[in-house]
Amino acid sequence: MTVRAYIGLGSNLDAPTEQLRSALQALDQIADTRLAAASALYTSDSLLPGQPRYTNAVAALDTGLAPLDLLDALQGIENDQGRVRKERWGPRTLDLDILLFGEAVIDVPRLKVPHYHMQARPFVLYPLAELVPADFRLADGRSLAQLLEACPFVGLERL
Repeated sequence: MTVRAYIGLGSNLDAPTEQLRSALQALDQIADTRLAAASALYTSDSLLPGQPRYTNAVAALDTGLAPLDLLDALQGIENDQGRVRKERWGPRTLDLDILLFGEAVIDVPRLKVPHYHMQARPFVLYPLAELVPADFRLADGRSLAQLLEACPFVGLERL
């Protein structure tokens, strides 16, 4: 069975735009997975002061993998692109997050879906809105339109 998953991409180190372009190619190479679509690239301020701006996007994947298997594949791509985990929300070459996984609501130690805090992150919501219908609802019932209304397009620049 194939599931549509949405992946948040972010980078603020080592040529972030190129990091995201490489990551999109790598996503299409994951076993039993196909890159269905990708949003435009956006730049945004870091969540922590003093860091370089981030480049962000959202990708739609059609995958036959289980959620944790997809997470393992994403973390492998991050590692291949030089990701070093030093501090939470610290600078990074690449961050790949499962935002949504079909209609699943997942709450296990390694994975929370829908992705926690996505409702407060314009760099996630606005790229996601490019890939889904206007009446899209998250698996937990929240309307994307309502989330967008509560999270203004502030600090974002579409590339």
